[in-house]
Amino acid sequence: MDIGFLMAATAECGDLAEIARAAEQSGYESLWMAEHPVIPIGMKTQFPFTPDGKLPDHYARWADPFIALAVAAAVTKRIKLGTGVCLVPERETLITAKMAASLDLVSGGRFLLGVGAGWLREETEAMGANFGLRWKRTREGVEAMRVLWTKREASYQGEMVRFAPLRSEPKPVQKAGPPVLLGAHGPKALERVARTYDGWMPLVASAEELKASVAELRRLAAERGRDPGSIAISPLVDPGENGPSADEIKRYRDAGASRLILISQKALAEVADGKALEWMRRWAPAVERARAI
Repeated sequence: MDIGFLMAATAECGDLAEIARAAEQSGYESLWMAEHPVIPIGMKTQFPFTPDGKLPDHYARWADPFIALAVAAAVTKRIKLGTGVCLVPERETLITAKMAASLDLVSGGRFLLGVGAGWLREETEAMGANFGLRWKRTREGVEAMRVLWTKREASYQGEMVRFAPLRSEPKPVQKAGPPVLLGAHGPKALERVARTYDGWMPLVASAEELKASVAELRRLAAERGRDPGSIAISPLVDPGENGPSADEIKRYRDAGASRLILISQKALAEVADGKALEWMRRWAPAVERARAI
């Protein structure tokens, strides 16, 4: 079982190069950077992970994940580097495809593109996207990026994303392009993953919850003629203070996960304010436990 570490890069989080090197040296399989381009003042959307529904301040301070991961790529050799998640509807498709391909190139084929459609209506609208159509925009954006990554002369004609034949280089090192994992939840998320994506990275509360969802996802994938085993399952889990136990890791493995991405609201806030190395050390024993499973 692989273990990934998810963080938000900020002006206060510390030296990104040092953090990336520490993650690799500690044995983490992957390092993930979160994204929120802007946070509108006076937002009315409720944040689901705080008792009062208010968004923690650090969410407004996150750096661009592609820039942060480029720093990490420059000082590491093995660790995989992922967006957790890139808000595709809030980005221009051609530029996003170029950034992803370039990051895959400079990292030597280590990039993982975690994507999402966004939950903060005011942010989506501020970035010029239609909140009600964000899922379609996400799917079309991903389909278009795959064409850009693999075709010398690429074109795409969707309802929301379209462009005439053009060249977009450099191409990614990974021949089919970076694996694209969808960060989403619920029955519709399973249908979306089965249709379009290389992997699924849901936020889950337990291995039991994940197991039922993975069984349904595999059924849906088989119905579409896909190999259910080809879809990577990388749940985001709250590891508490000391990381998941060996028994918890085994249960997630048996539920279908091949990777656990560690995240908690407490850790995310403290990492944003400079405690990334402390949290990496705290959860490092879980990395060792996972290696033995």
